[in-house]
Amino acid sequence: MDKQKTSRPSRRTKIISSGMVLAAFSMIFFVPALDQWDLGSAAEISSFEIQEPTTQYGFVLDTFLVEEGIIQNGDFLSDVMVRHNIDYQIIDKLAKGTKDVFDVRNIREGKKYVVLKDLITNEPEFFIYEPSVYGYVIYSLNEEPTAEYTERSMTTKVETAAGIIEDNLWNAIVGNGHSYDLASRMEDVLAWSIDFHHILKGDRFKLIYEQQYIGGQKVGVGGVIGAYYKNGDKEYHAIRFGNEIHDGYYDLDANSMEKAFLKSPVKYSRITSRYSRSRFHPVLRRRKAHLGTDYAAPMGTPIYAVADGLVTKASRSRGNGNYVKIKHDNTYTTQYLHMSRFAKGMKSGTHVKQGEVIGYVGKTGYATGPHVCFRFWKNGKQVNHLKENLPPPEPMPEEDIPAFMVIRDKVKNQLDGVPWPRKQSQQEVGVAAP
Repeated sequence: MDKQKTSRPSRRTKIISSGMVLAAFSMIFFVPALDQWDLGSAAEISSFEIQEPTTQYGFVLDTFLVEEGIIQNGDFLSDVMVRHNIDYQIIDKLAKGTKDVFDVRNIREGKKYVVLKDLITNEPEFFIYEPSVYGYVIYSLNEEPTAEYTERSMTTKVETAAGIIEDNLWNAIVGNGHSYDLASRMEDVLAWSIDFHHILKGDRFKLIYEQQYIGGQKVGVGGVIGAYYKNGDKEYHAIRFGNEIHDGYYDLDANSMEKAFLKSPVKYSRITSRYSRSRFHPVLRRRKAHLGTDYAAPMGTPIYAVADGLVTKASRSRGNGNYVKIKHDNTYTTQYLHMSRFAKGMKSGTHVKQGEVIGYVGKTGYATGPHVCFRFWKNGKQVNHLKENLPPPEPMPEEDIPAFMVIRDKVKNQLDGVPWPRKQSQQEVGVAAP
């Protein structure tokens, strides 16, 4: 059932209860004599179908005149409501008095709305707006209008996926009927171990994950329960494990998959220029050191902090454009250049967490196209982060290992049983299932 944050408007109860009263009175005062009934044959009686009422949003829609529509470009809530003969005073009261439930300024183009009107008077009684598939807002259009938000009931099913890389990870997942969201979740789980800028044709993966549904429609991916990835000749397993104190992903030997630093500050990008002591600069038109790694990505792509730290600079310079510099500890510092803009609240003195968005890909400063130049310092010296042996994560507590091993064996067996896609078997690429 839908989860409600407030009680439903009383007029729905009135509609149901008044209908029951009328039905009772009709039974008392208008029942004909038994010998006047045409009972028909037994076959006719057994084939009689009772029409089920149409219910949605907690209403019996058959008791209303229903008008539906889609928010158009440039529409304000007042525009939509006026088109359906909703009084200006009620609109004004709704806009001012229901912000704690839903701010009417946040209505968006393409979203669905429904108006429920009285069958006899044609007066609007309820306005329903769906800000997302996850729930809806009901406005009661009486003299003292109210609003309530209802979350739709969500179910979760455990599902599996598998793929073999032909060109890139996205095509391997989406091409087999899975969502972009699943690709993102898999990269989140394996981001510390696999450099997804260096995946190879023939790489393969398997996943066990939680698929979320509302009304039979897929609406998102919950969590990844287990993952397997083979990158070249290296195999990786990630098993989800947690308790009241900690949770995360671990390899088959109970080592944490989460490292102190992410492999890359952006997702789904490609390396266009590597760390070099001598590189021809495309803007300055001369050779000079390039002490960073360039990741090309579409304009506006989020840039992530590769580790926890303190922002020491969020500024702009002629060459670097918009950039952020983060001190992670007494040993490591990172810098992110050419941003189109900073993330909200990003300034000197801000503490950031690993994976937090700090800005967005751009081409400010000396840049010929959208990318982020990622720079990495160790003990005050710029180094190639792709060749660094970075600090290991904290080990799993000894007392948790026996419980982890039980879950590990169960999830690994399930991963082993996930079939490869039909259109490309493991035999075709000369590999065996894990």
